[in-house]
Amino acid sequence: MAGTTRDETLLIHGGIPEDPRTGAVNVPIYQTSTYRQDELGRHRGYEYSRTGNPTREALEKLIADLEGGRFGFAFASGMAALTTVLSLFSAGDEILTSANVYGGTFRVLDKVFRNFGIAYRMVDTTDADAFEAQIGPNTKAVIVESPANPLLDVTDIAEIAKRAKARGVMTIVDNTFMTPYLQKPLELGADVVVHSATKYLGGHSDVVAGLAVVDDEETAKRLAFLQNATGGVLGPFDSFLLIRGIKTLGVRLDRHCENALAVAEFLRASDAVEIVHFPGFADHPGHAIQARQARGAGAMISFSLRENVDLRLFLKSLRLVALAESLGGVESLICHPSTMTHASIPEEIRKKVGISDSLLRLSVGIEHRDDIVADLKRALDAARR
Repeated sequence: MAGTTRDETLLIHGGIPEDPRTGAVNVPIYQTSTYRQDELGRHRGYEYSRTGNPTREALEKLIADLEGGRFGFAFASGMAALTTVLSLFSAGDEILTSANVYGGTFRVLDKVFRNFGIAYRMVDTTDADAFEAQIGPNTKAVIVESPANPLLDVTDIAEIAKRAKARGVMTIVDNTFMTPYLQKPLELGADVVVHSATKYLGGHSDVVAGLAVVDDEETAKRLAFLQNATGGVLGPFDSFLLIRGIKTLGVRLDRHCENALAVAEFLRASDAVEIVHFPGFADHPGHAIQARQARGAGAMISFSLRENVDLRLFLKSLRLVALAESLGGVESLICHPSTMTHASIPEEIRKKVGISDSLLRLSVGIEHRDDIVADLKRALDAARR
Protein backbone atom coordinates (compact mmCIF):
# COMPACT_ATOMS: atom_id res chain seq x y z
CA MET A 1 0.00 0.00 0.00
CA ALA A 2 1.71 3.16 -1.22
CA GLY A 3 2.54 5.72 1.44
CA THR A 4 1.83 3.38 4.36
CA THR A 5 4.82 2.86 6.65
CA ARG A 6 3.23 1.68 9.87
CA ASP A 7 2.59 -2.04 10.17
CA GLU A 8 -0.54 -1.60 12.29
CA THR A 9 -2.20 0.14 9.34
CA LEU A 10 -0.71 -2.14 6.70
CA LEU A 11 -2.15 -5.19 8.44
CA ILE A 12 -5.63 -3.85 7.72
CA HIS A 13 -5.17 -1.97 4.46
CA GLY A 14 -2.31 -3.81 2.74
CA GLY A 15 -2.59 -6.05 -0.30
CA ILE A 16 -6.05 -5.82 -1.88
CA PRO A 17 -8.05 -4.33 1.01
CA GLU A 18 -11.46 -4.29 -0.64
CA ASP A 19 -13.47 -5.75 -3.48
CA PRO A 20 -12.77 -3.53 -6.51
CA ARG A 21 -16.13 -4.33 -8.11
CA THR A 22 -18.50 -3.62 -5.21
CA GLY A 23 -16.38 -1.68 -2.74
CA ALA A 24 -16.97 -4.31 -0.03
CA VAL A 25 -14.40 -3.67 2.71
CA ASN A 26 -13.68 -7.40 2.89
CA VAL A 27 -12.50 -9.28 -0.19
CA PRO A 28 -15.23 -11.85 -0.97
CA ILE A 29 -14.75 -15.59 -0.76
CA TYR A 30 -14.52 -16.60 -4.42
CA GLN A 31 -15.60 -20.18 -3.82
CA THR A 32 -15.16 -21.39 -7.37
CA SER A 33 -12.94 -23.89 -9.10
CA THR A 34 -13.12 -22.43 -12.61
CA TYR A 35 -14.00 -19.25 -14.54
CA ARG A 36 -15.98 -18.54 -17.72
CA GLN A 37 -13.66 -17.35 -20.47
CA ASP A 38 -14.82 -14.60 -22.85
CA GLU A 39 -13.51 -16.39 -25.91
CA LEU A 40 -10.81 -18.85 -26.89
CA GLY A 41 -7.52 -17.56 -25.52
CA ARG A 42 -9.05 -14.60 -23.67
CA HIS A 43 -10.07 -14.61 -19.99
CA ARG A 44 -10.46 -12.05 -17.20
CA GLY A 45 -7.27 -12.89 -15.33
CA TYR A 46 -8.35 -16.23 -13.92
CA GLU A 47 -8.68 -19.67 -15.50
CA TYR A 48 -8.64 -22.28 -12.73
CA SER A 49 -8.41 -21.80 -8.97
CA ARG A 50 -5.30 -23.95 -8.50
CA THR A 51 -3.55 -21.46 -10.78
CA GLY A 52 -5.14 -18.31 -9.34
CA ASN A 53 -8.06 -17.24 -7.18
CA PRO A 54 -9.02 -13.64 -6.26
CA THR A 55 -9.33 -14.36 -2.52
CA ARG A 56 -5.98 -16.14 -2.42
CA GLU A 57 -4.43 -13.39 -4.53
CA ALA A 58 -5.54 -10.79 -1.98
CA LEU A 59 -3.83 -12.78 0.77
CA GLU A 60 -0.68 -13.23 -1.29
CA LYS A 61 -0.42 -9.53 -1.99
CA LEU A 62 -1.04 -8.77 1.68
CA ILE A 63 1.76 -11.00 3.01
CA ALA A 64 4.12 -9.62 0.35
CA ASP A 65 3.36 -6.08 1.53
CA LEU A 66 3.83 -7.03 5.17
CA GLU A 67 7.17 -8.76 4.60
CA GLY A 68 8.45 -6.02 2.32
CA GLY A 69 8.70 -8.30 -0.70
CA ARG A 70 7.09 -8.15 -4.12
CA PHE A 71 5.74 -11.68 -4.48
CA GLY A 72 3.65 -13.74 -2.07
CA PHE A 73 2.43 -17.33 -2.29
CA ALA A 74 -0.23 -19.10 -0.21
CA PHE A 75 -0.27 -22.82 0.47
CA ALA A 76 -2.39 -25.42 2.23
CA SER A 77 0.03 -25.62 5.18
CA GLY A 78 3.37 -24.35 6.39
CA MET A 79 4.94 -27.64 5.31
CA ALA A 80 3.42 -27.26 1.84
CA ALA A 81 5.05 -23.83 1.64
CA LEU A 82 8.44 -25.16 2.72
CA THR A 83 8.16 -28.21 0.47
CA THR A 84 7.53 -25.98 -2.53
CA VAL A 85 10.50 -23.78 -1.65
CA LEU A 86 12.73 -26.84 -1.25
CA SER A 87 11.57 -28.02 -4.66
CA LEU A 88 13.69 -25.20 -6.10
CA PHE A 89 16.72 -27.47 -5.52
CA SER A 90 18.04 -30.50 -7.38
CA ALA A 91 19.79 -33.80 -6.76
CA GLY A 92 23.34 -33.20 -5.54
CA ASP A 93 22.45 -29.95 -3.77
CA GLU A 94 22.93 -29.57 -0.02
CA ILE A 95 20.76 -27.63 2.43
CA LEU A 96 22.04 -26.42 5.79
CA THR A 97 19.60 -25.84 8.65
CA SER A 98 19.76 -24.25 12.08
CA ALA A 99 20.55 -26.85 14.74
CA ASN A 100 17.16 -26.18 16.36
CA VAL A 101 14.40 -26.48 13.78
CA TYR A 102 10.80 -27.59 13.78
CA GLY A 103 10.53 -31.38 13.65
CA GLY A 104 8.52 -31.20 10.43
CA THR A 105 11.35 -29.36 8.70
CA PHE A 106 13.78 -32.09 9.74
CA ARG A 107 11.34 -34.80 8.68
CA VAL A 108 10.74 -33.48 5.16
CA LEU A 109 14.47 -33.09 4.58
CA ASP A 110 15.39 -36.45 6.10
CA LYS A 111 12.51 -38.60 4.87
CA VAL A 112 11.47 -36.94 1.61
CA PHE A 113 14.07 -34.75 -0.08
CA ARG A 114 16.98 -37.00 0.84
CA ASN A 115 15.27 -39.65 -1.32
CA PHE A 116 15.65 -37.27 -4.27
CA GLY A 117 19.37 -36.80 -3.72
CA ILE A 118 19.17 -33.51 -1.79
CA ALA A 119 21.45 -33.66 1.26
CA TYR A 120 21.12 -31.68 4.47
CA ARG A 121 23.18 -30.89 7.56
CA MET A 122 22.24 -29.25 10.85
CA VAL A 123 24.67 -26.47 11.83
CA ASP A 124 25.00 -23.78 14.47
CA THR A 125 23.72 -20.64 12.74
CA THR A 126 24.08 -18.64 15.98
CA ASP A 127 27.85 -18.65 15.32
CA ALA A 128 28.44 -16.94 11.96
CA ASP A 129 32.05 -18.09 11.69
CA ALA A 130 31.13 -21.70 12.43
CA PHE A 131 28.27 -21.48 9.93
CA GLU A 132 30.48 -20.13 7.17
CA ALA A 133 33.03 -22.87 7.79
CA GLN A 134 30.29 -25.45 7.13
CA ILE A 135 29.44 -24.12 3.65
CA GLY A 136 30.57 -26.72 1.13
CA PRO A 137 30.83 -26.80 -2.66
CA ASN A 138 27.32 -28.23 -3.00
CA THR A 139 25.64 -26.03 -0.39
CA LYS A 140 22.81 -24.13 -2.07
CA ALA A 141 20.71 -22.85 0.82
CA VAL A 142 20.46 -22.39 4.57
CA ILE A 143 17.19 -22.61 6.51
CA VAL A 144 17.17 -20.36 9.57
CA GLU A 145 14.68 -20.24 12.41
CA SER A 146 15.18 -17.28 14.72
CA PRO A 147 14.22 -17.53 17.50
CA ALA A 148 14.59 -21.26 16.90
CA ASN A 149 12.05 -23.92 17.73
CA PRO A 150 12.04 -24.98 20.54
CA LEU A 151 15.05 -23.60 22.45
CA LEU A 152 14.67 -20.04 21.15
CA ASP A 153 18.28 -19.66 20.02
CA VAL A 154 18.72 -16.36 18.17
CA THR A 155 20.54 -16.14 14.84
CA ASP A 156 21.93 -12.89 13.44
CA ILE A 157 19.94 -13.07 10.21
CA ALA A 158 21.72 -10.15 8.53
CA GLU A 159 25.16 -11.62 9.18
CA ILE A 160 24.22 -15.13 8.07
CA ALA A 161 22.50 -13.78 4.94
CA LYS A 162 25.54 -11.64 4.08
CA ARG A 163 27.96 -14.54 4.39
CA ALA A 164 25.61 -16.91 2.57
CA LYS A 165 25.10 -14.49 -0.31
CA ALA A 166 28.88 -14.03 -0.69
CA ARG A 167 29.14 -17.79 -1.24
CA GLY A 168 26.14 -18.03 -3.59
CA VAL A 169 23.94 -19.64 -0.94
CA MET A 170 20.23 -18.80 -0.60
CA THR A 171 18.95 -17.79 2.85
CA ILE A 172 15.49 -19.11 3.76
CA VAL A 173 14.03 -17.82 7.02
CA ASP A 174 11.12 -19.43 8.83
CA ASN A 175 9.47 -16.36 10.36
CA THR A 176 6.58 -18.19 12.03
CA PHE A 177 7.49 -17.30 15.62
CA MET A 178 8.02 -13.59 14.88
CA THR A 179 5.68 -12.75 11.97
CA PRO A 180 6.37 -9.61 9.90
CA TYR A 181 4.91 -7.53 12.72
CA LEU A 182 7.99 -8.25 14.84
CA GLN A 183 10.69 -9.17 12.30
CA LYS A 184 11.27 -8.69 8.57
CA PRO A 185 13.91 -11.11 7.28
CA LEU A 186 13.90 -9.79 3.71
CA GLU A 187 15.00 -6.39 5.00
CA LEU A 188 17.82 -8.20 6.82
CA GLY A 189 19.04 -9.79 3.59
CA ALA A 190 17.14 -13.08 3.44
CA ASP A 191 16.05 -14.38 0.04
CA VAL A 192 12.91 -16.30 1.02
CA VAL A 193 10.58 -16.02 4.01
CA VAL A 194 8.23 -18.87 4.92
CA HIS A 195 5.45 -19.06 7.49
CA SER A 196 3.25 -21.60 9.08
CA ALA A 197 0.37 -19.13 8.86
CA THR A 198 -1.61 -21.57 10.99
CA LYS A 199 0.08 -19.96 13.97
CA TYR A 200 0.17 -16.22 14.79
CA LEU A 201 -0.97 -14.97 11.40
CA GLY A 202 -4.24 -16.90 11.59
CA GLY A 203 -4.18 -16.53 15.33
CA HIS A 204 -7.37 -18.36 16.26
CA SER A 205 -6.49 -22.05 15.82
CA ASP A 206 -9.10 -22.41 13.12
CA VAL A 207 -7.13 -22.54 9.87
CA VAL A 208 -4.13 -24.48 8.53
CA ALA A 209 -2.09 -22.49 6.02
CA GLY A 210 1.39 -21.65 4.79
CA LEU A 211 2.92 -18.60 3.12
CA ALA A 212 6.12 -17.72 1.29
CA VAL A 213 7.47 -14.34 0.19
CA VAL A 214 10.34 -13.40 -2.12
CA ASP A 215 11.55 -10.17 -3.68
CA ASP A 216 13.51 -11.62 -6.60
CA GLU A 217 11.47 -11.88 -9.79
CA GLU A 218 13.23 -14.95 -11.16
CA THR A 219 12.77 -16.87 -7.90
CA ALA A 220 9.13 -15.78 -7.87
CA LYS A 221 8.59 -17.16 -11.38
CA ARG A 222 10.02 -20.51 -10.34
CA LEU A 223 7.88 -20.62 -7.18
CA ALA A 224 4.77 -19.67 -9.12
CA PHE A 225 5.43 -22.55 -11.52
CA LEU A 226 5.98 -24.99 -8.65
CA GLN A 227 2.93 -23.76 -6.76
CA ASN A 228 0.73 -24.40 -9.77
CA ALA A 229 2.45 -27.61 -10.86
CA THR A 230 2.44 -29.33 -7.47
CA GLY A 231 -0.91 -27.87 -6.41
CA GLY A 232 -0.62 -27.46 -2.65
CA VAL A 233 -2.55 -24.20 -2.73
CA LEU A 234 -4.69 -22.59 -0.04
CA GLY A 235 -8.44 -22.62 -0.65
CA PRO A 236 -10.51 -19.42 -0.87
CA PHE A 237 -12.33 -19.82 2.45
CA ASP A 238 -9.11 -20.41 4.36
CA SER A 239 -7.54 -17.47 2.53
CA PHE A 240 -10.43 -15.32 3.74
CA LEU A 241 -9.98 -16.55 7.33
CA LEU A 242 -6.28 -15.77 7.19
CA ILE A 243 -6.85 -12.24 5.91
CA ARG A 244 -9.31 -11.72 8.74
CA GLY A 245 -6.85 -13.06 11.29
CA ILE A 246 -4.01 -10.87 10.02
CA LYS A 247 -6.06 -7.72 10.53
CA THR A 248 -5.82 -8.14 14.31
CA LEU A 249 -2.24 -9.43 14.37
CA GLY A 250 -0.83 -6.21 15.82
CA VAL A 251 -3.13 -5.93 18.81
CA ARG A 252 -2.88 -9.65 19.47
CA LEU A 253 0.90 -9.77 19.37
CA ASP A 254 1.19 -6.73 21.62
CA ARG A 255 -0.83 -8.63 24.22
CA HIS A 256 0.97 -11.93 23.54
CA CYS A 257 4.35 -10.30 24.14
CA GLU A 258 3.27 -8.47 27.31
CA ASN A 259 1.88 -11.70 28.74
CA ALA A 260 4.93 -13.72 27.74
CA LEU A 261 7.30 -11.45 29.66
CA ALA A 262 5.16 -11.74 32.79
CA VAL A 263 4.90 -15.53 32.46
CA ALA A 264 8.62 -15.93 31.77
CA GLU A 265 9.46 -13.89 34.87
CA PHE A 266 7.12 -16.03 36.96
CA LEU A 267 8.66 -19.26 35.69
CA ARG A 268 12.18 -18.02 36.27
CA ALA A 269 11.32 -17.11 39.87
CA SER A 270 9.72 -20.50 40.58
CA ASP A 271 11.80 -23.02 42.51
CA ALA A 272 10.02 -25.76 40.53
CA VAL A 273 11.65 -24.66 37.27
CA GLU A 274 15.22 -25.55 36.36
CA ILE A 275 15.79 -23.19 33.41
CA VAL A 276 13.79 -20.79 31.24
CA HIS A 277 14.65 -19.97 27.63
CA PHE A 278 13.28 -16.59 26.59
CA PRO A 279 15.03 -14.01 24.36
CA GLY A 280 13.36 -11.19 26.26
CA PHE A 281 15.71 -11.74 29.21
CA ALA A 282 18.76 -9.49 29.20
CA ASP A 283 21.03 -12.44 29.97
CA HIS A 284 19.73 -14.58 27.10
CA PRO A 285 22.72 -15.22 24.76
CA GLY A 286 20.84 -13.77 21.79
CA HIS A 287 19.10 -10.89 23.56
CA ALA A 288 21.15 -8.10 21.95
CA ILE A 289 20.74 -9.54 18.46
CA GLN A 290 17.02 -10.05 19.02
CA ALA A 291 16.64 -6.44 20.16
CA ARG A 292 18.50 -5.26 17.06
CA GLN A 293 16.69 -7.29 14.40
CA ALA A 294 13.18 -7.53 15.86
CA ARG A 295 10.76 -5.24 17.63
CA GLY A 296 10.05 -7.69 20.44
CA ALA A 297 10.98 -11.00 22.00
CA GLY A 298 7.86 -12.81 20.89
CA ALA A 299 5.56 -14.94 23.02
CA MET A 300 7.23 -18.34 22.96
CA ILE A 301 8.92 -19.70 26.08
CA SER A 302 10.62 -23.02 26.69
CA PHE A 303 11.55 -24.32 30.11
CA SER A 304 12.56 -27.43 32.03
CA LEU A 305 11.16 -28.59 35.34
CA ARG A 306 13.30 -29.66 38.28
CA GLU A 307 13.62 -33.33 39.13
CA ASN A 308 11.25 -33.00 42.10
CA VAL A 309 8.38 -31.99 39.79
CA ASP A 310 6.43 -34.69 37.96
CA LEU A 311 6.20 -33.54 34.34
CA ARG A 312 3.21 -35.70 33.46
CA LEU A 313 1.29 -34.64 36.55
CA PHE A 314 2.12 -30.99 35.85
CA LEU A 315 0.70 -31.21 32.34
CA LYS A 316 -2.35 -33.13 33.55
CA SER A 317 -3.01 -30.54 36.27
CA LEU A 318 -3.23 -27.59 33.88
CA ARG A 319 -6.76 -26.29 33.34
CA LEU A 320 -6.46 -23.05 31.36
CA VAL A 321 -3.29 -23.84 29.42
CA ALA A 322 -4.02 -26.60 26.91
CA LEU A 323 -1.65 -29.48 26.21
CA ALA A 324 -1.71 -29.39 22.43
CA GLU A 325 0.32 -29.27 19.24
CA SER A 326 0.69 -25.91 17.49
CA LEU A 327 1.20 -22.40 18.82
CA GLY A 328 0.31 -18.78 18.20
CA GLY A 329 -3.39 -18.97 18.91
CA VAL A 330 -5.27 -16.65 21.25
CA GLU A 331 -5.31 -19.48 23.81
CA SER A 332 -2.20 -20.54 25.74
CA LEU A 333 -0.81 -23.87 24.53
CA ILE A 334 1.90 -26.09 25.97
CA CYS A 335 3.67 -29.05 24.40
CA HIS A 336 6.35 -31.61 25.13
CA PRO A 337 8.71 -31.28 22.13
CA SER A 338 10.50 -34.61 22.43
CA THR A 339 7.23 -36.58 22.11
CA MET A 340 5.17 -34.09 20.13
CA THR A 341 6.51 -31.39 17.78
CA HIS A 342 10.05 -32.80 17.54
CA ALA A 343 9.35 -36.52 17.88
CA SER A 344 10.43 -37.10 14.27
CA ILE A 345 13.99 -36.07 15.17
CA PRO A 346 16.02 -39.06 16.43
CA GLU A 347 16.72 -39.06 20.15
CA GLU A 348 20.49 -38.78 19.75
CA ILE A 349 20.11 -35.65 17.62
CA ARG A 350 17.56 -34.14 20.01
CA LYS A 351 19.93 -34.60 22.93
CA LYS A 352 22.87 -33.25 20.95
CA VAL A 353 21.06 -29.99 20.19
CA GLY A 354 19.62 -29.67 23.70
CA ILE A 355 16.05 -30.89 23.32
CA SER A 356 15.82 -32.90 26.53
CA ASP A 357 12.91 -35.04 27.69
CA SER A 358 12.26 -32.50 30.46
CA LEU A 359 11.83 -29.58 28.05
CA LEU A 360 8.41 -27.95 27.64
CA ARG A 361 7.39 -25.32 25.08
CA LEU A 362 4.79 -22.74 26.04
CA SER A 363 2.90 -20.52 23.60
CA VAL A 364 1.55 -17.72 25.76
CA GLY A 365 -1.96 -16.63 24.76
CA ILE A 366 -3.88 -13.41 25.24
CA GLU A 367 -5.87 -14.43 28.33
CA HIS A 368 -5.35 -12.27 31.41
CA ARG A 369 -1.75 -12.80 32.45
CA ASP A 370 -2.69 -13.35 36.10
CA ASP A 371 -4.92 -16.25 35.10
CA ILE A 372 -2.16 -17.87 33.04
CA VAL A 373 0.31 -17.51 35.91
CA ALA A 374 -2.22 -18.84 38.42
CA ASP A 375 -2.86 -21.92 36.29
CA LEU A 376 0.85 -22.64 35.92
CA LYS A 377 1.43 -22.12 39.65
CA ARG A 378 -1.43 -24.43 40.61
CA ALA A 379 -0.15 -27.16 38.31
CA LEU A 380 3.45 -26.79 39.50
CA ASP A 381 2.35 -27.04 43.14
CA ALA A 382 0.24 -30.11 42.35
CA ALA A 383 3.15 -31.85 40.61
CA ARG A 384 5.77 -31.51 43.34
CA ARG A 385 6.93 -34.89 44.61
